[in-house]
Amino acid sequence: MSIRTNYRHTAAACYTGYITQAVINIFPPLLFVRFGSEYGIGLARISLLIAVNFGTQLIVDLISARIADKAGVRPLVVAAHIFAAAGIAGYGVLPELLPDPYTGLIVSAVVCAVGGGLTEVLISPIIEACPFEGKSTAMSLLHSFYCWGSVAVTALSTLCFLLNGLESWHVLALLWALIPLFNTFYFAAVPIAPITPEGESMSLRELIRSQTFLLLALLMLCAGASELAMSQWASALAETGLGVSKTVGDLLGPCAFAVLMGTARVIHSRVAEKTDLTRYMTVCALLCIVGYCITAFSPIPQLGTAGCAVCGFAVGVMWPGTFSRAAGLLPRGGAAMFALLALAGDLGCMSGPMLTGIISHAAGDDLRFGLAFATVFPALMIAGLKLLGGRTR
Repeated sequence: MSIRTNYRHTAAACYTGYITQAVINIFPPLLFVRFGSEYGIGLARISLLIAVNFGTQLIVDLISARIADKAGVRPLVVAAHIFAAAGIAGYGVLPELLPDPYTGLIVSAVVCAVGGGLTEVLISPIIEACPFEGKSTAMSLLHSFYCWGSVAVTALSTLCFLLNGLESWHVLALLWALIPLFNTFYFAAVPIAPITPEGESMSLRELIRSQTFLLLALLMLCAGASELAMSQWASALAETGLGVSKTVGDLLGPCAFAVLMGTARVIHSRVAEKTDLTRYMTVCALLCIVGYCITAFSPIPQLGTAGCAVCGFAVGVMWPGTFSRAAGLLPRGGAAMFALLALAGDLGCMSGPMLTGIISHAAGDDLRFGLAFATVFPALMIAGLKLLGGRTR
């Protein structure tokens, strides 16, 4: 079948879109130390790059909720990849072209975040609208590509630095930009089904007044917080708990977390149509609590690191599972619903690790206390799923 009529090509473009999302979020942090040494940028200004990226994505999520259904999905998803390609390439070019290298980094971060925010909002509803069976399967498989993309970006970038030296990062940025550049033309050609019939989408006011939607937003917030509270602190935990080098800590921490999370999403994609999604997510939330408790309270450092990996597996279904439940419960939600859910998820991604750090600092910079507190997020998810299950019946 032609690329313009075969929805398998649409799925492939969506998978590549999530790899692009991984490049946006994973590649720049690998260079933070290099930014400091090459351009004389302090940690405070580097931290601002993270805040700019996150804040811009939140703003894009909010704006997308108002314009996505009116502007059309294809123009926005093509624009998302143009922004992503320009932003990733900008990291390698703009600091050398502008008088102030830091300004080049800030501009690149903003442009990347616009592309990342639009991608996050649009890709999931595009998959959900594709006219093929097994939507939960496709959704879990889609989100697994972010995990595999994260692992690939970390591993391949590290290999490039080992072979060619850190000074090769400018060229590597241009190479990573080829992925969204390719996907720009791919999305321009593949078929994209309407997310909802024209004129039938729920308004923002209807969504916000819907108790079902508010419960789904709570689930998304808890999903983001449960995932990021552990993954953001995994490297520091492995490094301080085991006394290993940063490279080994990254492999035992965030890299293992991402591998297990991706594995969980692939497994769920195989069994999704045979399981009760609400019950499956409840079990995973319980497993997440177990993983956090093992990490926080185990007297054996190696066992604590294993608890981190357990969390990676447990959170795998939370984000795509909530999207699938939303599509099933609110079929008229449209792109605006996915945008608002992405906004709730991003708020969780911001608040989870932040609160974990605050609690840890208050306890004398002991991460165990912060991670013990973070069990509140999967616990709230269990409560939300219980309420949502009763509403479904």
